[in-house]
Amino acid sequence: MTDRQIQILAAIIEQYAEIAVPVGSVTLAKLFGVSSATIRSEMAKLEDLGFIAQPHTSAGRIPTDQGYRFYVNTLTEAHASNPQSLQLDRGARAIEARVNTHGDRADRAIRSAVDSLVDLTHNLGLATIGDQLYMSGMGNLFGQPEFMQGNHAQNVATLLDNLEPWLREAAPNEPLNVYIGAENPIGKTSGATLIVSRFRSPYSDRSYIGVLGPTRQSYGKVMRLVRHAGSMLEEVL
Repeated sequence: MTDRQIQILAAIIEQYAEIAVPVGSVTLAKLFGVSSATIRSEMAKLEDLGFIAQPHTSAGRIPTDQGYRFYVNTLTEAHASNPQSLQLDRGARAIEARVNTHGDRADRAIRSAVDSLVDLTHNLGLATIGDQLYMSGMGNLFGQPEFMQGNHAQNVATLLDNLEPWLREAAPNEPLNVYIGAENPIGKTSGATLIVSRFRSPYSDRSYIGVLGPTRQSYGKVMRLVRHAGSMLEEVL
């Protein structure tokens, strides 16, 4: 892929996360300062690669799971090459403030971190507390337009029903784990993304905190906040 194609894919993903409608060539042409024809040509190449798709008869495009995976991998590689490059933003400081308030109670600290993620990401927040899975923000999840049609809501509910035993058995080992759409080992057809951070707590060396939402995510922001929530809890607890 060329640098411009990578930038166009990123722009489609980021704009689609905000507006929840397919992104058209006219919008991107204004953003990149080139003609709509040039953007359409580049979009055709991205579509051939399987990174974007054209839903129904719309002129716009939306990212595919494969496109999201490419984008997330670039974010992960950028963080790995320079983990100190991102300064704490207002959201990260908000998590710290709420967690520090309950530093003497592990369960309250974890719950406050989850509640902060719910407020900041508008997703469902979750964490393992001992042998239980704490969840908050169910309304956020099922209020997303993706889950208001077809059987998506039922598929997401099935994923939630099986999430706690799956986390216990699979025990994802990376500090930050991102499962996009069909990558989810449970709920493959749910159209949901699970982003979880592993951390050590008084309950377990493999405790988890994260969010569940549609594949349409502001991945850079959400990954950063989930990663910070996990590291913050490990530091405090």
